[in-house]
Amino acid sequence: MPINTLYRDSRCEWVDVEAPTAEDLKFLHERYEINNFLLEDTLDPNHLPKYEEDGNVKFFLLRESTELERKNLNTISDISTKIGIFLLNSTIITVHRMKTKSIAETKKQLSASKDDSNPQQIALMLTLLIMKSFDDESVSLFETMDNIENEIFLKNTNHTNQIRRLYKLKRKSGLNSRVLTISTDAIDKFKLLGLRDSEVVDLKDKHKDVVADFDHLNIQITNLISMFLALSDQKANQVMKVLAIYSVYFLPITFIAGVYGMNFDHMPELHTKYGYFCTLGLMAVVVICTFIYARRKQW
Repeated sequence: MPINTLYRDSRCEWVDVEAPTAEDLKFLHERYEINNFLLEDTLDPNHLPKYEEDGNVKFFLLRESTELERKNLNTISDISTKIGIFLLNSTIITVHRMKTKSIAETKKQLSASKDDSNPQQIALMLTLLIMKSFDDESVSLFETMDNIENEIFLKNTNHTNQIRRLYKLKRKSGLNSRVLTISTDAIDKFKLLGLRDSEVVDLKDKHKDVVADFDHLNIQITNLISMFLALSDQKANQVMKVLAIYSVYFLPITFIAGVYGMNFDHMPELHTKYGYFCTLGLMAVVVICTFIYARRKQW
């Protein structure tokens, strides 16, 4: 049974449930009188962050950024995992489907602390670490974006692999930004827990900072994609320019060669003694004139 007591003191008890089964949820419902609808919310892998109250139960559903590399970045579960936090008088219950850094780190901090904690403070510590997970993710994405930018502009690489990496980066950033934006209401509800104003303000500030980081990252990635496409168009234009120059030089002399390749019976130039050399000279004059004209036009 994956129900463990991670912390207990004279003021509170912290119960943790990892990868809950139907029996685990039934136990929580009967033991702590938690609404079944709230417990069912913890089973939905794509459930959005929220806050609810039911009697003396305060329920926070938050999402923590994960380091899992998913090929498909379609839903918020591809970049984050949910953590349900139930607050009941002197008890805090956390429900999650996979191991998370925030819970392990909070347990470590509580073990190192000499002071007793209450459920509200433990919930605050968990949420601050959840915000830190998104902050670490934004730093990682910024580093990846800088590496791609250096490859594009300094190493002058312009492969299709770059645009794929940028697209994946944009998807991850967008999904993280969506999770954080939806979490705003739940973060605001921490003012109802009786915490000190400075603690609540600190949490809100960290949340706003991470939201601002991902907003800036989204803008930077969009700009980089636009510049990448512009560089690709510029290189394609350079190739077309070279091909056009060759066409300009060879089109008139090809026309001349075509005229004398028609093999009509009455073409006086075909029987001229120096006709071949005169035709080559005419081709050379046409090429030189074309070159001079192109230089004057600064093409």
